[in-house]
Amino acid sequence: MKLKICGQKHNVKAVAALQPDYLGFIFWKPSPRYFEGEMPFLGNDINKVGVFVDAEREEVIAKVRRYDLDAVQLHGQESSAYCQALQDDFQILSNEKAPSKDLSKNGKVEIIKVFSIRDTFDFSVLEPYEKVCDYYLFDTKGKLPGGNGYAFNWEILKDYPSVKPYFLSGGIGLENVDSLLSFLDRPESKYCYAIDINSKFEIQPGLKDIHQIKEFKKLLEHELSR
Repeated sequence: MKLKICGQKHNVKAVAALQPDYLGFIFWKPSPRYFEGEMPFLGNDINKVGVFVDAEREEVIAKVRRYDLDAVQLHGQESSAYCQALQDDFQILSNEKAPSKDLSKNGKVEIIKVFSIRDTFDFSVLEPYEKVCDYYLFDTKGKLPGGNGYAFNWEILKDYPSVKPYFLSGGIGLENVDSLLSFLDRPESKYCYAIDINSKFEIQPGLKDIHQIKEFKKLLEHELSR
């Protein structure tokens, strides 16, 4: 099970020292976690994810180039055609000769498409995206595109029709570790690839509580190793 810590801003190096699999950087200006400026070196084992909300493709490409992003997370109403166009853009990037910097660790910039859930979800909306993204991410539907701080009903994922791996997000914190571990023991978690945490582990937006993340990571790793 992979771990993604999203909403990086103030103490990025301290979070990276915990060695999560993914770190998310939000490039949506209205967010209090909006990231700008220089990104510290994170090591070769951490995947950098850029989070976008209905951004122009040119903006996405520019951020991928600037920060050597390994993946982009699309948190808006991006169409399957938009995802296909990004795939084509990323293929061109991967074919470019750039000896001084790699665009991603595996030579490919991956696409994570987000879908928001509250009480129900029509899984048929996934079908057009099956061939144009690498992962889905299921988050809680709320006022903001993400970081709303509460979980959706994970039982809805019993009806998940795909074999595409997905990230589970939305209000995951220390207080619902038991519920999370119970979910991960059930058949509907078969394609759950990663757990995505954010606002429940913050002192303020973009400033992560290192102690709490350590505790969560330890609990998750301990239970999953049993």
